Amino acid sequence: MSSGKLAALFSGGKDSVLAIQLAEAMGYRVEYLITVLPASDESYYFHYPNIWVTGLQAKAMERRQIMLAARSSSREDELRALRDAAELIRDEIDGLLSGVNRSRSQHDSFQQLCDEIGLEFIAPLWMRDPEELLNKIVSTGIVAMIVGVAAMGLGKELLGRVIDHELINLLHALSEKYGVSLLGEGGEFETLVLDSPLFRKKIGILDYEVGWSGYSGFLMVKRARLIEK
Repeated sequence: MSSGKLAALFSGGKDSVLAIQLAEAMGYRVEYLITVLPASDESYYFHYPNIWVTGLQAKAMERRQIMLAARSSSREDELRALRDAAELIRDEIDGLLSGVNRSRSQHDSFQQLCDEIGLEFIAPLWMRDPEELLNKIVSTGIVAMIVGVAAMGLGKELLGRVIDHELINLLHALSEKYGVSLLGEGGEFETLVLDSPLFRKKIGILDYEVGWSGYSGFLMVKRARLIEK
């Protein structure tokens, strides 16, 4: 078992939440959630749609959150925002936690940042089988809704769907046909977690709108609140 206090890179999606669950099962304690607000939806490192809902998720998990906005959509400014957030709590944590799975550029950038400021880098999803991770998301009770799609084969009808075994089978078929990442790590799709074993309350969506253009679109949550389980 490991030990130590961590700050999790937190986007509000399935990989962020699963990484926290796995890290705490390893013996770490996630004290902080760090959320970087990207300057655009073309972010290199971070989720863009529905980022405001992370505030509700942080309350549901009873974790402290630090949210900083990147000054531009450049890699440098996004990493600078992350570094600034980490340095605010540098004396309170031992490491940074990420849900990165296969993106070498993300992994190496976060590792380098941690090396520079003297933190451990923890990536419990790194290089694990994507289908295994999707099944773990379902089996451990993470309720992750698709809120963005941007890839061949992923249609508007997927927006609002919760990841379950039926959807995993569909994603597997689309991966075989179109090369879609099963985890959507390349931006093929994005998720928003509505509930998990970490949540004391769950997210209730009160109002939303769907925007679609060409082959991509988002489900944008307009109003949401915490509700009892």
